Amino acid sequence: MEKKLEIGYYHYSSLEELPTDDRVLVVEAQIALKKAYPKYSGFSVGAAVRLASGKILHGANSESEVFPSGICAERSVLYYAEAIHAGDPVVALAIASDPSERECYPCGACRQVILDVQRRQGTPIRLIMSGNGTASIVDNAEALLPFTFQL
Repeated sequence: MEKKLEIGYYHYSSLEELPTDDRVLVVEAQIALKKAYPKYSGFSVGAAVRLASGKILHGANSESEVFPSGICAERSVLYYAEAIHAGDPVVALAIASDPSERECYPCGACRQVILDVQRRQGTPIRLIMSGNGTASIVDNAEALLPFTFQL
């Protein structure tokens, strides 16, 4: 039996169209990408999360000579949030990249970790994926990984 899967998302053709909180978080992600260390790929990624308390945290990708020992921006900020701000759930996560020829989307490993964090905290994470002056948003990490791994 064939089944169909629909994924709802919001698309903004200009960052100025974003709701204020989302636009602020994209700007924070753009600030974070300046801290990236993309020595080998030349692709900087910055991520910013807003916690339930309103606190904003930054993360950036960091590459290593002993590939694959680097870490993506999304995972770096989420692991930091869980380690240092346990009990203060992640409400939203924005990502930005340089170069920014298109919107920046999380890799498969990051999608799984974002969903893991969402499950542990018991509340959805809003994902704002920005680039080239546009953004797409999903209100729940499950939208990016509908057939997820789960123990």
